[in-house]
Amino acid sequence: MLLGVIADDLTGATDVALMLAREGMRVIQTVGVPTSSTHFPDADAVVVAMKSRTNPPKEAVEWSLTACDALLDAGAQQILFKYCSTFDSTNKGNIGPVIDALMHRLGAPYTIACPAFPANGRSVFQGHLFVGATLLSDSPMKDHPLTPMNDSNLVHVLQPQTALHVGLVPFATVEGGPDSVREAFEILSKNGPAIGVADAVTNDHLRVLGKAFSGQKLLTGGSGIAIGLADNFRRAGLLGKNSGAATFVAPIGHSAILAGSCSAATRAQIADAQAKGIECFAIDPIALAENRLSASSILEWAAPRLGKKPVLVYSTAEPDIVRAIQERYGRDEAGAMVEHLLGDVAIGLVELGITRLVVAGGETSGAVVSALGISMLEIGPEIDPGVPWTLAADGRSLALALKSGNFGAVDFFMKSLEML
Repeated sequence: MLLGVIADDLTGATDVALMLAREGMRVIQTVGVPTSSTHFPDADAVVVAMKSRTNPPKEAVEWSLTACDALLDAGAQQILFKYCSTFDSTNKGNIGPVIDALMHRLGAPYTIACPAFPANGRSVFQGHLFVGATLLSDSPMKDHPLTPMNDSNLVHVLQPQTALHVGLVPFATVEGGPDSVREAFEILSKNGPAIGVADAVTNDHLRVLGKAFSGQKLLTGGSGIAIGLADNFRRAGLLGKNSGAATFVAPIGHSAILAGSCSAATRAQIADAQAKGIECFAIDPIALAENRLSASSILEWAAPRLGKKPVLVYSTAEPDIVRAIQERYGRDEAGAMVEHLLGDVAIGLVELGITRLVVAGGETSGAVVSALGISMLEIGPEIDPGVPWTLAADGRSLALALKSGNFGAVDFFMKSLEML
């Protein structure tokens, strides 16, 4: 193993695994916190997918350190901590605390923080994160039910989460090339360990940053930061010119879509599917909380409808409705309630013959994969930037498209299934 990746949610893990495979690495994705007995398959890069983005910071740190130690023991020469390209976090974490812990464990004098992913419209300029042409704080992320992002200045966002100094590595420095970037990080850390928020507007900038961190123990960022890492190992003679893409054979069977994200992108994708005649079941969280709705009732609705067209089950709602539900039942409780339900629905759908499952939302994807007991995924073809098809690597016939809530074109649901 050359590269070990710690991803803070499942869709982010498939995102970065796809990126590395496209760059020519053999990639395996595992699900859940590894243990001392975890066997990692032979691969150039292993991506560990955890559900640590919004859990308590102490737990996120413990899980991340456990994953780091397991990857190092398996031979990883470099560690990448991968988080969302919209830098989802609060003043308590979890990005800052995990970076602190990993820097300490690895003895890193400095590291980078860069969530840029130009292919999906995420760019960092003068430390400010943009979603397309819109500042993060003006984007729909301001209404995120768990991690509302109201500040676009990533130095400001990250500094309260860490005891380390956070500084800016600006656009002009990145334009200056890898040597310029290395010098900037060395200056930034002259008085002690530091984290540098680095600008990146294009893939070329990400390749510069990757080259600057050749030989360093730790990088952190969105999946875009991985774009130049394969080239580093290739230049060092550690990686051949093999293609990371494996043959992908989709299993025959029925299709279904589960959506738990409340992002603007997912809401638009649901509307597109409805307009194209897909039958939908809208989860009523109040009915669920009052025990008037269960997985069995949803499955009774779905069973006679399985056939040529997929069925769609969703809990997606407009921001004001989400806030009202959170105020009534509690933020974490409301989310866990729906995730548990969708996990049970996924189990039932697979028992009914579903072999092709599209899941929208990072938390929802984690809940579904956990409920299904999937421990490893093989990475397949790209549907939209950052979203591949995957196959359960445990012998069962099950293809999954695990989508971050904010990712994918409006027609993502239908396009993903038409690919198969």
